[in-house]
Amino acid sequence: MENIILDKINRFTRRKLNEDEVYVFDIVLCDNEIDRDCERFSNKALEALRERFIGKTGIFDHDAAAANQNARIFDAELITDSSRTTGYGEPYKYLKASAYMVRTDNNKDLIAEIDGGIKKEVSISCSAAKRICSVCGNDKTMVSCNHIKGKRYGGKLCHTILDDITDAYEWSFVAVPAQINAGVTKKYSEADTVKAHENADISAANAELRRDIRRLAYFIGGRSAADIASLSAANLDTQQLIALRKSFEKQCGKGSTEVQLDYAADDGEQTSDYSMR
Repeated sequence: MENIILDKINRFTRRKLNEDEVYVFDIVLCDNEIDRDCERFSNKALEALRERFIGKTGIFDHDAAAANQNARIFDAELITDSSRTTGYGEPYKYLKASAYMVRTDNNKDLIAEIDGGIKKEVSISCSAAKRICSVCGNDKTMVSCNHIKGKRYGGKLCHTILDDITDAYEWSFVAVPAQINAGVTKKYSEADTVKAHENADISAANAELRRDIRRLAYFIGGRSAADIASLSAANLDTQQLIALRKSFEKQCGKGSTEVQLDYAADDGEQTSDYSMR
């Protein structure tokens, strides 16, 4: 292991660790493709995340308990893959981070699972102050629009562009990340108001609001809080859903907390046919 890598790691340790004490691996945190939630990061957001994720801890399933910490990011870089373009025609960019763990008897199985490709997919938790509509360019935290994520307008998929990153919280190993390409590499928020004239559009808007409510509730209080929030939101109309989401966003602080995690697997909801990769 190069001394420069150990030097970067030892910025976060109380004593200098040697090569035999640490396990190092690379992860892809996120990219600029449209994800399963029909959202993507702007290039400016990716650069901000590159800076903010250095030093952030890795956990499991966004369970923010101290005992759940297992790794820490010590370096990150934004990479452009010139051989690939996104679904909306721009050069593909992704944020790759390097993380370390201190080798112990307790984490040797986790290290083996990472090397074996079992523990691979990751998801990030961050805060974005701007949520820009890809169709009209309106910041949905400030101005409402009638465009629905996942629908096509003029042949182009409507999605939300996350920008103006205000914080990065943690990254987690998960079973199903919102961003398909996020994972371990080989070894080494005002709520938007939805107006629609057709029942189908209203239904799609309400489904989006319920997913946002569940996602925010999960970040605040875990899976049990998300389940309660889903039950509470089940029979609410659009205006009531907007008010409930606004309440959760206030609890998360300035901007909308973006937990890049797909919850559809355990509550029966299905996300629209969009993906980020």
